[in-house]
Amino acid sequence: MYREVSVIEVREMLRVWMLGAGLRRVGAVAGVDRKTARRYRDAAVAAGLDRDGNTDQLTDELIGQVVEAVRPDRPNGHGMAWELLCDNHDRIAEWVDKGLSVVKIADLLAREGVMVPQRTLHRYCVERTGYRGRGDTVPVADGDPGVECQIDFARMGMIFDAAAGRPRVAHALIFTAVYSRHMFVWLTFSQTLEAILAGCEAAWAFFGGVFKVLIPDNMKPIVAQADATNPRFTVGWLEYAQARGFVTDPARVRSPQDKPRVERIVQYVRGNFFAGEEFVDLADAQARAQTWCADKAGLRIHGTTCAQPAVVFAQCEAAVLLPAPTAAYQLPIYAQVKVHRDYHVQIKSALYSIPEHLRGQTLWVRADAELVKMYHRGQLVKTHPRQPAGGRSTDPGDLPAEKTAYAMRDLGRLIATAAGHGPDIAIYAERLLDHELPWTKMRQVYRLLGLVKRYGATPVNTACGRALELDVISVTKIAAMLEKATEKAPSEAPRAASGLAPARFARDPREYRTGPSRPKPDWMSVIDGGALVTGHHNEQEGLW
Repeated sequence: MYREVSVIEVREMLRVWMLGAGLRRVGAVAGVDRKTARRYRDAAVAAGLDRDGNTDQLTDELIGQVVEAVRPDRPNGHGMAWELLCDNHDRIAEWVDKGLSVVKIADLLAREGVMVPQRTLHRYCVERTGYRGRGDTVPVADGDPGVECQIDFARMGMIFDAAAGRPRVAHALIFTAVYSRHMFVWLTFSQTLEAILAGCEAAWAFFGGVFKVLIPDNMKPIVAQADATNPRFTVGWLEYAQARGFVTDPARVRSPQDKPRVERIVQYVRGNFFAGEEFVDLADAQARAQTWCADKAGLRIHGTTCAQPAVVFAQCEAAVLLPAPTAAYQLPIYAQVKVHRDYHVQIKSALYSIPEHLRGQTLWVRADAELVKMYHRGQLVKTHPRQPAGGRSTDPGDLPAEKTAYAMRDLGRLIATAAGHGPDIAIYAERLLDHELPWTKMRQVYRLLGLVKRYGATPVNTACGRALELDVISVTKIAAMLEKATEKAPSEAPRAASGLAPARFARDPREYRTGPSRPKPDWMSVIDGGALVTGHHNEQEGLW
């Protein structure tokens, strides 16, 4: 099946090519063939990459252009040659069982008109049949000083773990310089990438520099897909190799002869350093291991070289190592995340906004202690500062325009949106938000804007103007006016300055007039502190 080459792998291929490696070696870095490696190289050169320049040219923009130019043209991950081999699988498997070489099998297929590249045939035989190359083992030269360092894990024994409160199995990550046989031992309870990188950092500090080539075993944290010729490394290990400047050449699966220097040292470390010792905890064991490497193992007379490893290292290798790191390496976080419907992704319990057009897409994320980078199909689409757990980094430009004000509680943006529909609507929105906790009134403004969508801007602006004249600040009243279409109803005429408006319950003045033709009403009588006096009846009538 087709496998998408990651951004880190593309950068690693171009970096190795800039160091002078051939296309075969470049392709092996990412587990691709020479033709694919050539396509990436050609795309990078077309984008402006100079092989004689420094690695600072490998920016995210250039990598994005390279990935954009190199399009997969094999939907199933293989070409026509692979399909031809699948059609002749039975005969190929039979020839492999008989012990025929790949070259001979290629000749037999060619006689029958099946022409395939020998490299493709070799890969097919390795993956689909029981083919294994045969050859005699011969001593391999040590190489140049300061170039190769072989590393391997080995089980040591039980050491007390203060954090867990019980003894645990400790493993030793052993580093052995191929030329001088000088070694370093790093003890750990786990075999994760974080533990391996911690051991590497301690080793570079012990040696005073970095070796140019590391030859590890097929550790899962380092090798994502083991292969005799084209191993594929994990993204975390590739980026660490880029940061420290070394190249990785892993041993083959179940092939200890590929790293004999460190394989032989395992028994020596286990028997001479660990056996019979009692350690307080892992920190005590590590301190004693470093002393043992420098004073005991480093100053012994090696059986093969007949020299002291530490002395040979100081004389021949220390000066030619790559510079030692000046700052501790922080292991990044790599993840694939999906953009949720709130236009954010979650990384280590923190939220980061993504442009709205990527909603629902899956992104590849790299996060270190300072920055979080999001990639989509090889293109850098967003960068955020790293946030602690529970934090959030939101770029207002990533959100839809109609949702930005609400999400960010941006009152100014909300008022500006209202002003776009009419001046009275803007003033009415400001009056609604005139509160000690203005964001609690934002829903009322959104309801007012909803009335604009329903009835139009002109009627709502007129209704807001009428309500402001009467100092009525209520969106419900505005909705009632629009529903009854009373926003344009004429108002009452202004009252005269000298006149008085008739009272609602005032009586007609004629009711107070009495005479022969109109008797006095029964209810019109004068009460003088209590009951009426009969002798004064005429006087009381005289009052009317």
